[in-house]
Amino acid sequence: MNILAFDTSTEVTSIALMSDAGQWAYSGVGGAQTSATLIPAILGLMAQAGLVFGALDVIAFGRGPGSFTGLRTACSVAQGLGLGAGAAVRLLPIDTLLAVAEEARYQHKVTRVVALLDARMDEIYHASYDFDSGECGFDGVSELLKPEAVVCLPGWVMAGNAGTAYAARLPGAVLPALPTAAAMLRLAPALIAAGQTVSPDEALPRYIRDKVASTTDERAIAKALANTLTLANI
Repeated sequence: MNILAFDTSTEVTSIALMSDAGQWAYSGVGGAQTSATLIPAILGLMAQAGLVFGALDVIAFGRGPGSFTGLRTACSVAQGLGLGAGAAVRLLPIDTLLAVAEEARYQHKVTRVVALLDARMDEIYHASYDFDSGECGFDGVSELLKPEAVVCLPGWVMAGNAGTAYAARLPGAVLPALPTAAAMLRLAPALIAAGQTVSPDEALPRYIRDKVASTTDERAIAKALANTLTLANI
């Protein structure tokens, strides 16, 4: 199966590509630069793998929560790539906090993870995932909390990037972990099997603060990208 995955919800842009021939990955500076660097980086990985977008089976993207700009960029690009690649390609929105938990599980060999991402404005994005539950922890519920409201029960660990800004206000140490595209590739087979893929026009970011859908401008960006890819036949 050929799967492209990318996340732009944090200060890091993470992209990974998996095919029967191997895996390729890219990591770079995110934030304000993401809109200019994401598509060229994706094209670079596709060229390395010798794949065209029509050969992809699934395009996975980090749907949030996270940076509003990063989530809008990821969703718009995923929609555009999906529309341009053709009807056979499905999109797989993946919760960024689930990807954080999976990265912590993989890197730190832990199975019960309280995923924490810095939400700015003195708040934290929070969700708990139990990989011992037999469901790969897919049932985590994303919340927006003050650092003091985070609870970490015995046998659980906290992981994410929230420890940098809020270490003194959290109930313990936070293992470093980000929502990497590699983590998304590891999660993808089970999520696909669980029926989590959607068509490009059904893909949406997951906002926790005050915003629940793509704007008209964002959908126009996706359609323009799809037309560009179709004309270029890449």
